[in-house]
Amino acid sequence: MKKIYSIYVIELKKTILKEKYFRDANPDYDESKPCVYVGMTSKTPEQRFIEHTTGGRSKKGQNLSSPKVKKYGLWLKPRLYKSHNPMTKKEAEAFEVEKARRLRKRGYGVWQK
Repeated sequence: MKKIYSIYVIELKKTILKEKYFRDANPDYDESKPCVYVGMTSKTPEQRFIEHTTGGRSKKGQNLSSPKVKKYGLWLKPRLYKSHNPMTKKEAEAFEVEKARRLRKRGYGVWQK
């Protein structure tokens, strides 16, 4: 299997903490830590970030952005993901969930689809 997939982490504005769904997903959030979105992609993290923040659409018109990232996204956090990439699709799907779990354990506020 080709290792063309990556996970990525985007820092989110702390105003996302006003959203009940986000607070409920992060009951152990440490206010000294950032809020982040964790995702995976077959594109570069930079390309994916642009799609999220500009409301990118596929050739078929499908929305490619997360509404949370479009509204609250600030920038990529390569220090939190670069050493893990690239990987296979199966590895990326599993590690996206694992990375979100690890960051929550460290007190980050995390959104992951």
